[in-house]
Amino acid sequence: MKYYLATVLSKGKKVQHGFYAEGKKEAMYIAKVRYPGIVVNVMEGAAPLDDQLKHFKERFMGNIKKKKVKPDSLIAAIRQLAVMTNAGISVHDALNEIARAANDPVLEEIFSSVAEDINSGSSMSKSMENFRFQLGGLTLAMVELGEQTGNMADSLYQLADMLEEIRRNVIKFKKAMAYPRNVMIAMAVAFTILISYVVPQFKKIFEELHADLPLPTIILLKLEYLFNNFGPYILAGLIVFFIIFRYMLNTNREFKFRWHQLLLKTYLIKNLIMFSTLNRFTLVFSALVKAGIPIADALETSVAMIDNLPLQEKLLTVRQAVEKGASLSEGLADTGLFENMIIQMISAGEQGGQLDSMLEKVTDYYKMRFDQIIDGLAEAIEPIMLFMIAAMVLLLALGIFLPMWSLNDAVHGR
Repeated sequence: MKYYLATVLSKGKKVQHGFYAEGKKEAMYIAKVRYPGIVVNVMEGAAPLDDQLKHFKERFMGNIKKKKVKPDSLIAAIRQLAVMTNAGISVHDALNEIARAANDPVLEEIFSSVAEDINSGSSMSKSMENFRFQLGGLTLAMVELGEQTGNMADSLYQLADMLEEIRRNVIKFKKAMAYPRNVMIAMAVAFTILISYVVPQFKKIFEELHADLPLPTIILLKLEYLFNNFGPYILAGLIVFFIIFRYMLNTNREFKFRWHQLLLKTYLIKNLIMFSTLNRFTLVFSALVKAGIPIADALETSVAMIDNLPLQEKLLTVRQAVEKGASLSEGLADTGLFENMIIQMISAGEQGGQLDSMLEKVTDYYKMRFDQIIDGLAEAIEPIMLFMIAAMVLLLALGIFLPMWSLNDAVHGR
């Protein structure tokens, strides 16, 4: 967001108004709509300190309060919208009707706003772009597909099926994570109780006997000191850190890019992100190609719905390569994201004039790989969980029992 100064001629006087906008085009539109009179010019300028603080506060609070639409509510609403548009009801009326019947306040607000924008002459996809965080990139991509093909109902039906598939994967993921999560929570609670109430009792004994303490015991005593003296401050610090982290993630592209890079290097998480992203990309891309959308335009729409910035940046190069005359398979090969088998399949599809059917097979392949990762998630996490539990138990056991073995020497003054 940049700060702009609009000079407006109103009642024979020139008046300057300051406001924030994404770019010069949007700034011109805002100035014409918001301020009565003749807009003389709109220039980028430096925002006053008060406006900067106000803007920061609005963005900060907005990012904290920002919520996504509940998946079940979104899927039900998309299906309703598909049925109503298929029955010949206008998108504007369908959106208003769904908004009135919605139980989710976030969904009601979004659909009402989109309906108003459509009534003002805006397209559905452009209006929904303002709610990318709440609706997700996949929803925007499929709505744009419906506009490009002129068959919104079919695109919405496909979108609902895709969202249900994603929902099923999320449920599978949560089930796979339930046991490890519960075990780790139980261990964390037990560790906290031992540190807060048990270790202090041994601390008194060690201090009275002036025993030489081993490293595990020193670590336990330091943790006990931090927990009992700075516990509330540590908790408050973690909450503040989480809020700032979320704000930076939503507002700073460079920070978000670095974070996404880190996730792509993290054990297990990197495969989850990689195959879920490639599955969604090929899913939307194959649907666009099958609908007759030019490859370059299909790539632009498909890449736009990708959330991971490093992967999005790599896949953007495919569109650039295709526009320069390279084949799709060559562009995909240059990204380094696709296996040689996939590149050969797409190349064969291009040469045989069956690209859309070959892309569907590629989509099925990535769906299969992603499902395999989800199904084997609990088994893959188990060694990490066992290691962490063993480390916590070992620290407690050594920290408490090692000094006990030397208590006899301490008591006799040896």
